[in-house]
Amino acid sequence: MEITYIGHSSFKLRGKSGTLVSDPFNPASLGSKFPKVEADVVTISHGHDDHNYSGGVSGSPLIIAGPGEYEVKGIKIIGVPSFHDNENGKERGENTIYRIEIDGISVVHLGDLGHKLDDKSLEILDGVDILLIPVGGVYTISAPIAAEVISQLEPKIVLPMHYNTKLHNQKIFSNLSGVDVFLKEMGKEDTKPIPKLSVTKDRLPTELTVVVLE
Repeated sequence: MEITYIGHSSFKLRGKSGTLVSDPFNPASLGSKFPKVEADVVTISHGHDDHNYSGGVSGSPLIIAGPGEYEVKGIKIIGVPSFHDNENGKERGENTIYRIEIDGISVVHLGDLGHKLDDKSLEILDGVDILLIPVGGVYTISAPIAAEVISQLEPKIVLPMHYNTKLHNQKIFSNLSGVDVFLKEMGKEDTKPIPKLSVTKDRLPTELTVVVLE
């Protein structure tokens, strides 16, 4: 399986039989162009413009935007209900976590998670190999809470997302922290960005590895 970072909370996961794009962002909302991308499946964690731009993905994909169980072209998906804040959704509403199985590898995309995980969610997400986790704070969990969620799930690989970059509209996203804050929290300050992550089930690391994608 190959993972590339489109930006913000959007990734492309390409397996042997199908491709999935998570949380595509509206260019008008983020402030940067959404690239041409084709997929069989699009997952949307919640209805905000910087996460639900399904029209930007070509290929007539299946659009998944909520809890449930799905399967497309050998890609198995479980949507797990959660909240966009730490007040049971009172501030920002609901959020869907997705557990995605591709090529025998379990990937969890947390969307705009706003809280630590409860026991029911942990049971469903147990055994995750690769965790896509928001780390920028403000609109979702902060770097310290992200570190706690990582301890809850114990993934093999962690990919941070939803942090401030030069591609973000600073009038809207200036209060998001950069990925450096998260890397410091994890003791991984020397981590260098790479273009893509290619991984197979039998070559997953034995110890927690943080990967930053360009």
